[in-house]
Amino acid sequence: MRSFFEPRTVAVVGANRERGRIGSEVLHNIVATGYTGHVYAVHPSVSTIDGVAAFPTMAAIPELIDLAVICVPADRVLGVIDDCVATKVKAVTIITAGFAESGEIGRERERALLAKVRRAGMRLVGPNCMGLLNTDPAVRLNATFAPVSPPEGRVAMSTQSGALGLAILDYARTLHLGLSTFVSIGNKADVSSNDLLQYWSQDARTDVILLYLESFGNPTKFSQIARRVARTKPILAVKSGRSKAGARAAASHTGALASSDAVLDALFRQAGVIRTNTLEELFDAAALVANQPIPQGRRVAIVTNAGGPGILAADACEAQGLTLPPLSSATASALREFLPSAASIGNPVDMIASASAEHYEHSLRLVLNDEGIDSALVIFIPPLVTDAEDVAHAIQRAAATCPTKPVAAIFMSSRGAPPFLAPIPTYLFPEAAAVALARAAAYGEWRALPDEPTRRFDDVDRVVARAIVDRRLAAGGGWLDMDDAFKLLTAYRISTAPGDLVTSEDDAVRATERIGFPAVMKAIGADIVHKTDVGGVVLNLDSAATVRRAWQLLTTKLGAKMTGAFVQRMVTGGVEMLLGAIHDPMFGPVVAVASGGTLAELFADSQFGLPPLRACDAHAMVARLRGAALLRGFRGAPAADIAALEEAILRLSALVEACPEILELDLNPILALPRGACVLDVRVRIGPVSPSHASTRVSY
Repeated sequence: MRSFFEPRTVAVVGANRERGRIGSEVLHNIVATGYTGHVYAVHPSVSTIDGVAAFPTMAAIPELIDLAVICVPADRVLGVIDDCVATKVKAVTIITAGFAESGEIGRERERALLAKVRRAGMRLVGPNCMGLLNTDPAVRLNATFAPVSPPEGRVAMSTQSGALGLAILDYARTLHLGLSTFVSIGNKADVSSNDLLQYWSQDARTDVILLYLESFGNPTKFSQIARRVARTKPILAVKSGRSKAGARAAASHTGALASSDAVLDALFRQAGVIRTNTLEELFDAAALVANQPIPQGRRVAIVTNAGGPGILAADACEAQGLTLPPLSSATASALREFLPSAASIGNPVDMIASASAEHYEHSLRLVLNDEGIDSALVIFIPPLVTDAEDVAHAIQRAAATCPTKPVAAIFMSSRGAPPFLAPIPTYLFPEAAAVALARAAAYGEWRALPDEPTRRFDDVDRVVARAIVDRRLAAGGGWLDMDDAFKLLTAYRISTAPGDLVTSEDDAVRATERIGFPAVMKAIGADIVHKTDVGGVVLNLDSAATVRRAWQLLTTKLGAKMTGAFVQRMVTGGVEMLLGAIHDPMFGPVVAVASGGTLAELFADSQFGLPPLRACDAHAMVARLRGAALLRGFRGAPAADIAALEEAILRLSALVEACPEILELDLNPILALPRGACVLDVRVRIGPVSPSHASTRVSY
């Protein structure tokens, strides 16, 4: 990867003397930004271009080339790659379009390109990209065709979109956001975000990483790498394609709940990646985490010279999950000593319009040194009596007294904040600052979690589980019968209510007498997907007579659809929940927890995780549910055994990781009881998966 960002020699293939063409602009940028290595042009008939020596072929260049930037038409690229292979070029960046993004001919051309590159041991950025740059004064490489060059800084960025990359570089310059390196990866035929994350994790000039993603190549590898890198360097990402157009059709409740975007949220959250909804949010959050300490909590103080914006900021903070605690009595008393009597010394601290720069400095210093505050937002609306530059200097001085807590400034003026206020990030409106601060606070919470290993289970029977799954696969896949589904859970020690599969009225009576009363009877049949939807469940069976009546009722109602029944000891009390899993075609196994049991889709209160799950992942999944309040005990109800529910999540994670052929699984409902958690019903669909996902099988 260093051959891309730290090359000693660069060749531009496809440059000519006509400015305005991509190859010529790439060469011009390399020269104009003062590249410290040796640069050459490859052109069949001229000896110099833009003051750079030109040669007819790669072989004619008098030294070995680390990086070749290729800008020739698509039908000539493979020939140029052959020249690069012959001359032992280490890395190539292909700006040219006309590959996989353009149809089947282009896809075949890209396959041939990648085969040549990999056989030679080269690395490739692109094709269909805008190039890369490195602002390091020791390198000063701008191998893009962008008309602007960003300032030097400590933020690295990757984008899949070349056109968007042009706008990104321009916007970064406008925001005074300095970049260490930038790369447009285009079709990412070879080099992907995973490669870049690994490079940037070791790059001493990079503190923060920004990603614009359109697709994933290997999400599992991305998660593993990002989780490691994010421990020391914040990763921020915006992912396009959030619409519900790709929602899956599924027969399980879990499948219906698990949109691809919800799964992606889970991947980012587990890996510690700060996800933003828009590019604007991406840069807003980047300005904060790149220049300020990561907040140690969600407690925010607001200092303002105008009540209205202070209220807007408070609303925005609370909407983003931040809190505005009251200031300590000592802080309030100190504020009262110098602020006007009309000022409000609550939180927000409204110093009123007459507030001077000195008021800003003293107030901000006090709230930052309050032990109950983790960060501060400072709002300034320019009145006639106070100079914005004086306020900016005051904010800087106050922030310097507490370097462990982040400060963000909101200058609500068409002129914005004075540029020298940096490194304190500035925003035009409170809402943007609140969103950025909330993203940083969530990242701080993730980073504070222990980096614990994945929970491994020695008490499971993987042989039995695999036998059940393999037997169903051999039969062509499909839904497991109820008996096998419960045996699958038992193999992984997931607690279930005792039950038996029966095929006659007499069998049902004998089974319930053996299991014990009260009991429940559930109709079974290939066409019965959700039993409650067809009236296929009879509760409160307290005698042999009621069991017989239940059998007769179900067989009359369902007829030939019913091929048997599952009789089960009835368990009451607790909180109805759903645990489930699906096999996502991109992300592989995904585990879900949701409130509501049979009403899970109506409540739409669900959280997702990607195996392997750690104990902290399962805990966070449950804690983020709106229905978590019910589990903790609500209005006098006994608290549920949350630890047992989390244990079931971890065991389910282990099961679907070991058996990725589980395409859909519902434990619905699972009762979270005052002691333990008990599965009352289960549905499992088995089917083949791609070799890459099947290879994730592990032993527990």
